[in-house]
Formats: sequence, structure tokens, C-alpha cells
Amino acid sequence: MTRLLLAFFALFTILSAHAQAPQRPKLVVGLVVDQMRWDYLYRYADRYGSGGFQRLLREGFSCENTLIPYTPTYTAPGHAGIYTGSVPALTGIISNTWWDRRLDTTMYCTNDTSVQSVGTPSKWGKMSPKNLWASTVTDELRLASNFRNKTIAIALKDRGAILPGGHTANGAYWFDNTSRGWITSTFYTKELPAWVQAFNARALPENYLKENWNTLYPIGTYANSTADATPWEGVLPGGSNTFPHRTDTLKGNVAMEAFRHSPFGNRYTFEFAKAAVTAEKLGKGNFTDFLAISLSSPDYIGHTFGPNSIEAEDCFLRLDRDIAAFLQFLDANVGKGQYLLFLSADHGAAHSPGYATANRIPAGRIDDRKLMDSLNAVTGRAFNIVRPVRSLINFQVYLDHDAIRRAGADRQAVKNFVMDELMRRSGMARVVDLENLGAATMPPRIKDMILNGYNQVLSGDIQFVFKPQWFDWGGTTGTTHGAPYPYDAHIPLVWFGWKMKAGRLGRETYMTDIAATLAALLRIQAPNACIGMPIAEVIR
Repeated sequence: MTRLLLAFFALFTILSAHAQAPQRPKLVVGLVVDQMRWDYLYRYADRYGSGGFQRLLREGFSCENTLIPYTPTYTAPGHAGIYTGSVPALTGIISNTWWDRRLDTTMYCTNDTSVQSVGTPSKWGKMSPKNLWASTVTDELRLASNFRNKTIAIALKDRGAILPGGHTANGAYWFDNTSRGWITSTFYTKELPAWVQAFNARALPENYLKENWNTLYPIGTYANSTADATPWEGVLPGGSNTFPHRTDTLKGNVAMEAFRHSPFGNRYTFEFAKAAVTAEKLGKGNFTDFLAISLSSPDYIGHTFGPNSIEAEDCFLRLDRDIAAFLQFLDANVGKGQYLLFLSADHGAAHSPGYATANRIPAGRIDDRKLMDSLNAVTGRAFNIVRPVRSLINFQVYLDHDAIRRAGADRQAVKNFVMDELMRRSGMARVVDLENLGAATMPPRIKDMILNGYNQVLSGDIQFVFKPQWFDWGGTTGTTHGAPYPYDAHIPLVWFGWKMKAGRLGRETYMTDIAATLAALLRIQAPNACIGMPIAEVIR
């Protein structure tokens, strides 16, 4: 009798569990800040207000040691990694661009000549997620609802919208200089929705540029930055490297480039996100919607002026206010505690080499084009091959297999020769044969990052790793990213809103854990190439 009662109770428990639909937030918001190093959460904290980054950290759960598990660390694989929970070896997005051996040309990550631009006469709408091999967590949420929810993805950069939106987004929108507004492609729709057309008609970029870009606070109070107009700072398109940046007189494409390189780009993106929430009624239906936002302007600013510039500091002080306003908008329009938001980044950034060397930190630059020309010259003479190196991109060397074969040379011998030549160059820490990674001797973390970034179909033959604070940047100003080191690979990850309790986590977590954690919180299938693990402290 006791066994029968226990069995009945167990069956009743199972049936009751199955009868209850899982609880989910009304809306999930993914907020990716392009080129936000982890330390920016705290570097300018004394100037942040209470409603932006401070609110996220005060009320949310911060994974303080979140790392990118692959290299190179660029925008496209970063956005793909966050939303697929996977790495370039499995997603097919190994960089922003890569060498396509089949077509004998460079391939852009979201390029798709089979679609047409929508909202612009320019070619910059001919984009789609065609090159993304894997599903995203946004795809899986659409599948889980039998396509009864909505996914909208937004970014100034096409790759910052398209890759997070995945293959099934209801809409992905990016900014176009020619039309001076938001555009999309026929992959998503044949005509811009009326609300997007109405938003574009407001001509906000031109209005923002009329304001000019001056510092939010008196320029002498920017204690976390170097002096204005240091030698290693670049120039705002059409302007100068000093405040105030005059933008009100700029015209044409230069004006739109300056707009991208200013904090106005963040404000504009948030305004469009608010319009999307309202027009698409996100968070108002019976199923969880997803709004994927990527803020591109911090990356443009960082590349031009460097992470220690007043421009970078002012960008994040203004972004703090923009985030505060956006959280208030979500509170009012979706409901406080009814939406789940995560904040993260696609990569970080190195110090400008000029800044580093001025402070006695070893640093340097290598010009990729000059390096490839030099390798072709010396290797070509040694093996009597015309242009044995077909491409040098993403810290990888692509050998011309056909040219080597026609010359009757041994490909492994050519490869070994090129590897030896690379190790003779200043700034090199390690050179590895990508077809024989198992034999490489290097710190396990760096080796794993190379392995996760190596795609047998798309990657090159050889990979080189620079010494810390060295990178491939031909100019003398600004900065870039891509390295496996903490300044590029340590990113913020803060969870906020629905069912989140305030807290901090010090153990290592990874970019690939974001999609896995979202899937666990939403009780849906993880993306099909996901290798991340749900962060137990977040889903507890």
C-alpha cells in the first residue's frame, strides 16, 4: 500500500510539473557594447550616475571574470560567440573578414550577394546570416515558441545586428551612410516597416551633429585619461583630435563617419531600440520576445583615439546616462522585473603602443601588408615561387597551395621556412602550424584559444601570436584588438532584471556560457553548436 501511494505521489508530481508552463520574462534584452573592456565597469565609476552601470551592478549579478575562449578576438566572432554559445571552429565566423580559398578573395562575415538592399540604393544592405553555420539562442527561442514570439536586432554595424538576430529574426537593422538611416535586406523583408521609415524621416543623425561633440564635464576634470590630443590619438573623420569636435559643418559621407565615431551613435541606437519596443509591441505578447542591441560607437571611438583618451572616457560617461534612460524606459513600458537584460562585450582593446611606450611598457606594431610582402620576397627567392603567401589576415598566413604545387616545392618545407621567418620578426611570441596544433608547445590557455579559433575549412596554414601589447596596425595612432591577452579577452557580463539577485562571481566564466545560461533560464534548447555551460550561480 505504501509503495502504491509513493508511486501515485510521484506520478502526480510529474504530471503537475508537466502541467505548469515554465515561467519566462516578457522580454530579453541583449546589450553588447562593442570594444568594452571589463575594467570600464569600474574605471570611470566615480563619475557614473546611480541609474546606469551602477544600477546594473547594484541590482544585478556580475560575472567578474568572464573570458573569451578563442582567438582572434574580433567583432563578428564575438557577437556570434555570445549568441551561439560556440567558437569560430564551429560557427564559421572566424573573423570580420577572412581569405576565401575557393573564391580567391576576402570574404566579409555577413556578405550575401543573393539578397538585395532594403531602404538604400547602396550595396551595404546585401547582407544576411548566410555565413553563420550555427543557430543562435534567438533562433532557439523562436523555435521554442513555434515562431509566435519576435526577435529584433539592432546595431550601427551590420554584423552587430545580423549575427545576434540569427537566421530567424523578424527584423535586423543596421545604419547606412548613404541613406543616413536604418536599413535591412531582402533576407528579412521586401520593404522597411512603416515605423522604421517614420524613424528615418526624423533625420536624427544630422540633428545630433549640429550639437557638436564637447565633453560632458569640464575637460580638466577627466582625471582617468591622458591629456587631450596626444601624439598617439587619431582624428575624428572630417575634424581634429582635440575637443570640442566640430561636427555641425560636416557634409556627406564624412559627416556620417563622424557620427559613427561619436557618442551620438549610442544615443541614436537606443532611440531606435525604444521605437522598436513600441512599434513591434515587444514584451506585450504571450511569448518571450528578444531585443538584441549592439552599440558600435565605442569601437569606432576606441580604434581612433585609444582607450586612454578623453574621447573614450566621455563616450562611457555619456553611455552611462543612455543606459540609465533606457532602463527607465523598459521599466515603464515592459515592467520592472518583467524583462531580463544582460550586458557584455564582443572584445576589449589594447593600449595604444605610443601610450604604452611613453609609460615604459613594452609595445609595438607590425604592418600586415609589409610583413606579407617581405615573406613573399624571401620565401619566393628560396623556393622559386611567385607569391607563395596568398594572404596574411587575422594573425594567419594563407599559403598558395596551387603555386607551391606548380613550382614542385614541398608544402611542409615552405611552411616551415615561413614559420622560421616569422619568428625572426620583432614582436613575435609564438608561431604555430595550424595543421599540427597538437604538437605545439605553449601555455594551455593560449593553445586552447587558438584551437577554438581554428576552422579547418576557413582558416589559414600558420598562426602567429604577438608578444603582449603588440598588434597588427599599420598606422601610428589609435588602437585595435584581436589578441588572446586579458586586455582583449576579458569582457564584462552583468545579468539584470527578471529573477536576478544582486551578487558577484569571481570564478572563471566564458563568453560561450552566455547563450547556455539564457537557454537554461528560458527553459529552451541550447543553440545547436553551443559548447558553453549554464552559469549555476545565475540560474540558481
